[in-house]
Amino acid sequence: MDRHSVAPSVRLPLWWLALAAALIPLLTTHTTYLVSALEGHVPWCVPYWEPCTSISRTGRYGASYFIFKGAMMPAAVVGALFWLLNGRWLRQLGAQGAGVAWLAWLGFGACLGLVIYTSVLGHIGDTYFALRRVGVILYFSLTFIAQLLLSGQLRSLPDWRQSGRRLVSLCQLTLAVGILSVILQAVIPVTFDDIDDAFEWTFALLLNIHALWVAMLWRRSDFRAHLGVGERPG
Repeated sequence: MDRHSVAPSVRLPLWWLALAAALIPLLTTHTTYLVSALEGHVPWCVPYWEPCTSISRTGRYGASYFIFKGAMMPAAVVGALFWLLNGRWLRQLGAQGAGVAWLAWLGFGACLGLVIYTSVLGHIGDTYFALRRVGVILYFSLTFIAQLLLSGQLRSLPDWRQSGRRLVSLCQLTLAVGILSVILQAVIPVTFDDIDDAFEWTFALLLNIHALWVAMLWRRSDFRAHLGVGERPG
């Protein structure tokens, strides 16, 4: 074979990366809850509607401490790649405008928040508490904004309008949960302290469902990376 011949490229499907971006956080929080409950650090319950434990508490003690940190750090890296590739995916589908470029930056900011939150989880002190709050706010808020932007871009594409509308509806549900939590915290702060954790679990679940949905859309569109070796000049 001629040394200048071009090797055939490999088309690597990318939907699995989007699937990992959704499933790693989802499975991690539920795994650490089960391990923490088995070890007696949190009570047995259904955290989506019982005031029993926060997501943070499931990863603070025992074996869950190491599971949470060992999984969420890679989740942040995968999440950043997921949002970087979402911009490329939308452009290939025909989306235009400056909003698409913001997806990578929003995703990077969200994943940075996840890194901050995960790094200080389990440490005691006002500084660590403040860093956890900053990390949570960055992760949840920027992830939601990125999802809303992505959904709106899909809705503007003729071939993907129906999927975009459904994702926008999911974002509206997520927003409604967030707004309801703010209202309840202002109106009945004492009672809300007992159900705050359930809102957190629900909000996180809705974000993960959105990512799972996007993963299926990546698969439907046959979104792939092309890997190959080109001819070197000279």
